Amino acid sequence: MPECFLALNSPSVEQDSSCAQLPERERLRILIIGSRDGVIETIHDLHGRGFAEAGAWSPLLPAPSSGEVMSILTRDRKRGS
Repeated sequence: MPECFLALNSPSVEQDSSCAQLPERERLRILIIGSRDGVIETIHDLHGRGFAEAGAWSPLLPAPSSGEVMSILTRDRKRGS
């Protein structure tokens, strides 16, 4: 179980699938899409509010819309909470 906690807090987008398969857990993905500056500013704003560490987000990735980038935060939550 400690491995799952570490995997959940890893900045890597790809994580150990065994942690996501636990029936009492639900995988959530939070996605920010926009300009490079807008995405970075929002990540830092959310960090300042205590939502997530800035390093927990994925590196900036090209978004489907041209000229935009995206970053993904993956978290697991306890089902029924």
